[in-house]
Amino acid sequence: MTRSIDDTAPATAGDPGPQGGLTGRTAAGVAWMMSQQWVLRVTGFVTVLVLTRILGPEAFGIVAVAMALIPFVQLAADMGISTYLVQADRPDKRTYDTAFWYSVVTAVVLGGVLVLCAPAIGDLLGAPAVVPVVRVLALVAPLTLMGMVPLVILRRAMRFRAIAVQSVVAGALGQVVAIVLALTGAGVWALVWQLLVYQACITVLAWVFARWLPSMRFSRARLGEMMRFGVKVVASDAVSAVRVMLENALIVAVLGTTGLGYFSIAQRLVQIAHELTTNALSPVSTVVFAQIRGVRERLRSGYLRAQFTAHALIVPVMLLIAVGGPVLYPVLFGDQWGPSIVPGQILALAGIVTMSGIDKGLYLGLGRPGRWFLYVLVVDLATILVAWLVVPYGLVAYAIGFLCVASAATAARWVMVARMLDARWWQVAAPLTRVLIPAACAAAGGFAVAWWTQELAPLLSLALSAAALLAIYLPGSRIFVPNVWTELRGLSRALTSRFRPARSTT
Repeated sequence: MTRSIDDTAPATAGDPGPQGGLTGRTAAGVAWMMSQQWVLRVTGFVTVLVLTRILGPEAFGIVAVAMALIPFVQLAADMGISTYLVQADRPDKRTYDTAFWYSVVTAVVLGGVLVLCAPAIGDLLGAPAVVPVVRVLALVAPLTLMGMVPLVILRRAMRFRAIAVQSVVAGALGQVVAIVLALTGAGVWALVWQLLVYQACITVLAWVFARWLPSMRFSRARLGEMMRFGVKVVASDAVSAVRVMLENALIVAVLGTTGLGYFSIAQRLVQIAHELTTNALSPVSTVVFAQIRGVRERLRSGYLRAQFTAHALIVPVMLLIAVGGPVLYPVLFGDQWGPSIVPGQILALAGIVTMSGIDKGLYLGLGRPGRWFLYVLVVDLATILVAWLVVPYGLVAYAIGFLCVASAATAARWVMVARMLDARWWQVAAPLTRVLIPAACAAAGGFAVAWWTQELAPLLSLALSAAALLAIYLPGSRIFVPNVWTELRGLSRALTSRFRPARSTT
């Protein structure tokens, strides 16, 4: 736990909010983040549908390679300081100033180094088309770090409405730019400028909403304190970034940038599904866990409630991707993306067990990033080893290997979290294991209907399969996880209340 220091920031996470308590503010925060994800990802998904019909797999592969490098610059510039600021008791103005100047200056310097190294990166990967893209996308890092402190201030104050609004506006602008440029023949640069416009808009709006300006103050002592905590956070993020880079490099080396493009689209539906359901819990969880870390019973109860809700939300969506993949991918992305279908179906099954965001929020909220780093290190080393062994056999083999590693990692995570919460491992496993029973029955029903209706029109077959899946899963989940429905009703009320006009009191 970090020491308490004076808080003179514009807002703090401990201030009472209009919702009248932590539970109300948590529900409101999740509701706003979920609203943001739905608006942003649904519109973004439409953009992807347009772009995949204009741009080929190689364009997506080139951008994927470049974006795998940017996190290294961001991690080195952030150094886990943003996480420190979120979970710290009461950071003061000097602490915020120190965090800002360190991160921005470092991001600019390292971004320049990345620009200089771009030709060597292209030679190493055997992909010269990556060089100019890396040079331009190097701007993403300083743009991101310039908005880091304002975003932290908004998160600590649980002003997730402001965060949601800025994300939606930035996403819309980026998507418009991407479509216009793609239609005018800009090729891969449509994707590049989408990312730049999005990040620039996020940063500008964060400053507007936070109403915070840095002063020319810097404290080596405060920086040292932040970095002693942050180095453990950034270590786990760096390991994950290395893993992604090496995976991409392995795929490019064996299957080319086109193969990476296919895999990128295979992942896309799974990523969108997570973003539309469970990802809204992650940015809120770290703040909430940090506030209740002194009350173990409340912490354990809050963690399990979050996990039950997350699994109940994600399972039917992932099952729909797994069952309907042969129809979804060609209809949504086009017939040229056929090699993405089977890997996407397997990754959807892996998506059910790879929900580690809440667990990461728990460890960071409790101020124990070192333990999370060790877990991430072991899991990512295993993932890289499996990728090295199976990528030569194709994307399907790699997806199967990833599913195996994800399953083993989830079992290990149950034991770790149980010790943290003074619980039994099977209590921590219950949110997944209890949902798996209705999920297995629903999957069997969905696949059976898909097989029986394969001679019908594809969309009709998909609709019937989805109907069968939900008809089995929904009543089954009511039986095996009845408390989740109470949580979902509360979340639904919080979500709808965000958009309900206020009643006049006169």
